Amino acid sequence: MINVGIIGISGYTGKMLLKILLQHPQVRITYIAAGTTKGKVEDIHPEFTGQIQLECDEFDLAKAGSLCDLVFVAVPHTKSLEITPGLLKAKKRIVDLSADYRIKKSNVYEKWYGVAHNDPASLAKAVYGLPELYREDIKKAELIANPGCYPTAAILALAPLLSSDNKNITSITIDAKSGVSGAGRKAALGLHFCEVNENFKAYKVLEHQHTPEINQCLSLLAGNVVDVNFVAHLLPLNQGIYETIYVQLKKEVVLSKVYQLYKKFYKTEKFVRVLPLGQQPEIKNVVGTNFCDIGLAAKGNLLVITSTIDNLIKGASGQAVQNMNIMYGFKENTGLI
Repeated sequence: MINVGIIGISGYTGKMLLKILLQHPQVRITYIAAGTTKGKVEDIHPEFTGQIQLECDEFDLAKAGSLCDLVFVAVPHTKSLEITPGLLKAKKRIVDLSADYRIKKSNVYEKWYGVAHNDPASLAKAVYGLPELYREDIKKAELIANPGCYPTAAILALAPLLSSDNKNITSITIDAKSGVSGAGRKAALGLHFCEVNENFKAYKVLEHQHTPEINQCLSLLAGNVVDVNFVAHLLPLNQGIYETIYVQLKKEVVLSKVYQLYKKFYKTEKFVRVLPLGQQPEIKNVVGTNFCDIGLAAKGNLLVITSTIDNLIKGASGQAVQNMNIMYGFKENTGLI
């Protein structure tokens, strides 16, 4: 049994962490906090009435340090830099759900997130928390940089190909679509019900902040520079991500060989399902789960890979718990479906 804290309980990812961890047989939630939200959990999230008696207040390093073995930091991007260094100094293990420790080059982080990175020592030792690729490093890590939702779906969809046949690739275009919860719980006109309902739009076209994260991981897998074309869209849904990825190759695709490559690559993975040829994933089949479903199709030199996840679970809180399970030697799917 481990003692766990959640910082950022008022947001969607913090709420999902609480929901998952309340059902986890190896976890005791001992500390919760948020930026400005205060009060009983049942007043912040009424669905948890009678399930947890802790009260939420502003982050207190001394309390978190004395009450927790591991802390989930589920705060907005750039805010983790104000919290994580102190927790590491207090010898706490951390799963950070923000982008603050994902991008290894501090100048790239500053370009995309608009602030200087003030914790280079921790950045250097942070482990990118994609279990299917970095499980052994995650086991020993003190700080996990939990992947973003769009990058999780994209990297899992492309990892088998980039790890094997990357010199045959001429371009990668990622057409990504997310439910509204991916934007967080902040109040913004473009996220109001009347703006989103019965609507569909692209945003941050070729300028989305998840682009360098995707490029960084894929470049490491390929052993050379990978620069994807990434376009994000907003779906009129609460949860779910659907990515259609177009990979242009130098030679004709033999789909049966690609399928066998993917099946072999993910043969032992609990949360990645490579669908039979002829089938394509659907958002409804992954929402509420920690699964990533992948579909494959091809025509001539074009390979199309489709990938679906729940942005709040495999794309955030579920993957964070998966990482915690690995760090402490629990069964990887404990508390997750």
